[in-house]
Amino acid sequence: MSTDLTTTAPAPAPPDAASIQRRTLRLLCTTQVMGGIGVTIGFAVGALLAAEIAGVAVAGLAQSAAVIGAALLAIPVTRIITGHGRRPGLAFAYAVGAVGGVLVLLAVVTRWVPLLFLGMLLFGGGSAANLQARYAAVDLADPARRARQLSLVVWATTIGAVAAPNFAALADRTTSGWGLPALSGPFAFSAVAFVLAAGVLLVWLRPDPLLTARRLAAARSGEAARGGGPVAPGGGPVAAEPVAAPAPSARRGAGLRAAWSVVRARPAARLGIAAVAMGHLVMVAVMAMTPVHLREFYPVEEVLPVVGLVLSLHIAGMYALAPVVGWLADRLGRRPVILGGIGTLLAACAVAGTAGHHTPRLTVGLVLLGLGWSATMVAGSTLLSESVPDRVRPSAQGLSDLVMGLAGALAGAVSGFVVQVAGYPVLTLLAAVAVTPLLALALRPVPVGAPDEED
Repeated sequence: MSTDLTTTAPAPAPPDAASIQRRTLRLLCTTQVMGGIGVTIGFAVGALLAAEIAGVAVAGLAQSAAVIGAALLAIPVTRIITGHGRRPGLAFAYAVGAVGGVLVLLAVVTRWVPLLFLGMLLFGGGSAANLQARYAAVDLADPARRARQLSLVVWATTIGAVAAPNFAALADRTTSGWGLPALSGPFAFSAVAFVLAAGVLLVWLRPDPLLTARRLAAARSGEAARGGGPVAPGGGPVAAEPVAAPAPSARRGAGLRAAWSVVRARPAARLGIAAVAMGHLVMVAVMAMTPVHLREFYPVEEVLPVVGLVLSLHIAGMYALAPVVGWLADRLGRRPVILGGIGTLLAACAVAGTAGHHTPRLTVGLVLLGLGWSATMVAGSTLLSESVPDRVRPSAQGLSDLVMGLAGALAGAVSGFVVQVAGYPVLTLLAAVAVTPLLALALRPVPVGAPDEED
């Protein structure tokens, strides 16, 4: 009888889901700062730029082009995420946004309106990436903390987004020395920010949170099949190498059409999508035309600093209190927070619509608008994510962003015509009317036995 005395060095322990989640959240927060700068600095002057080149009546269409771009990009981004994970999908969206920023610069130089709208369409890739990043935060989240961790990524956008509008004038002055026309400089800065965000994700978002979550789900299924009982969520080691593609079971029913079939049968999922979409519609409609409204009573040399201040405070309302909104959604429930968001949106429309030329009152209205958007976005996104099964979750999330983007695009497209024909107060009144169906849906009792919970 012999004894094998050969020893080998132990392999390093693979990371567990909790440590991967912490690292993922830190990385997502970092790229949200970059993306927030890129998106917001462009949006701060997008309507003004379109008004200078093409006229006030189509100024809202420039914002709509970016919103439509974000919505349409949700389709290829969702396919990439479903097949290969969050990392390549988010990086692709940022890269498309950077290309859009460059095309906007060329459009301003050439004064070619079709190229401007094409550039704004692709510029929406930055928004698509920023929005999809919030879902990456819940792939490995503890169910009791889903809303808080999603809201943390939403909140991280504050750092870049709040400061970005105030940098618009600085960016414009900096690039004017390069021979670029007025108002075009911010888009150069946006393109650089998007490229940096894409590079950081490609290099450091490893292991991929979605692929890791799928691996954990497969492990739980395997344990259950062997009679070993379920594996605790977030516990146990996880293989460090990401899988290249989802399992066949993950591919089946993963398209947007299948996701819609699942969402349509679940009242909670329907409410989640509706809350995100309608909150975004109201926010885009009012926010997009606020710079044009301010332009009516400020000279061109003074309007950028005022627009920067008003939009900075509006964006602070959107993002700064997101962790509080997430905490409330985890403590009180998703539906009460959605109802609170609806009430805040209605108050915002009332305040902004009656502000006239009183800039402080208008600013208060825009802050309330941001808070209402935050409540519907955080609570609605969390409710949707936990109300559909794993196999269609990325597609349902992509469907939500598609519907949200199309709703915002419609609002942006119509807002310019409404302001030109009837004025800014009528726009806010119509926005308030548009949100009332969501109130009825949120107050509707959930049928007993409805498949609201995750399968």
